[in-house]
Amino acid sequence: MSEETTRTDPELSLIDHLVELRSRLLRAVAAIVLVLLVLAPFARQIYSVLAKPLVRHLPEGASMIAIDVASPFLTPFKLVLILAILIAMPFVLYQLWAFVAPGLYRHEQRLARPLLGMAVGLFYAGCAFAYFVVFPVVFAFFASMAPEGVAMMTDINRYLDFVLTLFIAFGLAFQVPVATIILVALGITTPEALGKMRGYVIVGAFTVAMLLTPPDMISQTLLALPVLLLYELGIIAARVMVRRPDESDDQANS
Repeated sequence: MSEETTRTDPELSLIDHLVELRSRLLRAVAAIVLVLLVLAPFARQIYSVLAKPLVRHLPEGASMIAIDVASPFLTPFKLVLILAILIAMPFVLYQLWAFVAPGLYRHEQRLARPLLGMAVGLFYAGCAFAYFVVFPVVFAFFASMAPEGVAMMTDINRYLDFVLTLFIAFGLAFQVPVATIILVALGITTPEALGKMRGYVIVGAFTVAMLLTPPDMISQTLLALPVLLLYELGIIAARVMVRRPDESDDQANS
C-alpha cells in the first residue's frame, strides 16, 4: 500500500458508530460527574482559594458580597462544575480521540497525539500563569486606582465571571505553539516564514495585551512576553514535529 492507513472498516454501519459514540459520551459525562461529586463538598473552600488574589488587596475590613439570594450557593457550585470539566478534560478528550483515531491515517495520528497533549498542558499552564502571576498584579492595580472614599465591594458571581474570562483568554493565548504547528503541518506557512514575521508578532502581542490588561506596562508585558516566547517555541516545535515533503520522500525511498 502506498499510504499507511488505519481507517475503520467501511462495512461498519452507521448504527455501530452511533453506539460507540454514545458509549464514549457516557464515559466522558460519568468522569465529569465523578469529579464533581468529589469537589462539591469543598466548593466554598475552592472559591475562597480562587478569591484570594482579590481579597488580599481589599481594604482592611472589606469583603466580597453576594447580590443575589442564591449566589452563596450557586456561585461556588458553578465554579466546581467548571473545575470538574477542566479536570476531566484529558479523559474526555481521550474518549473523543478513541472514537476519531481509527479513521485517521497513521501520519495524522502521529502528529495529532502530541498536539492534543500539548494543547491540554498549555491550557492548564495558561490558567496557572493567570492565577499566580497576572491576578495579583491586576487586582493590586485595580485596588490602587480606587478613588478615595470608594469602597471595593465585589460581587462573588461577577468576580467568578471575570476570572473565568481571564482563564479562558490566557488558556487560549497559550495555544500559540499548537496553532503554529498546525499552520505549518497544513502547508499554509513555514517555520522560516514565521521567523521573518517576528516584528509583526511583537507589535500584535503588545497591542492585544494593551487591550486586555490595565493601562500599565507591567500588566501588558506579563501577557505579551509569554505569547512571544510561545511563538518561538511553536516555531522550534514545528521544525521538529512537521516533516517537509522532501524529507518524507527521502525516508520513503530509503
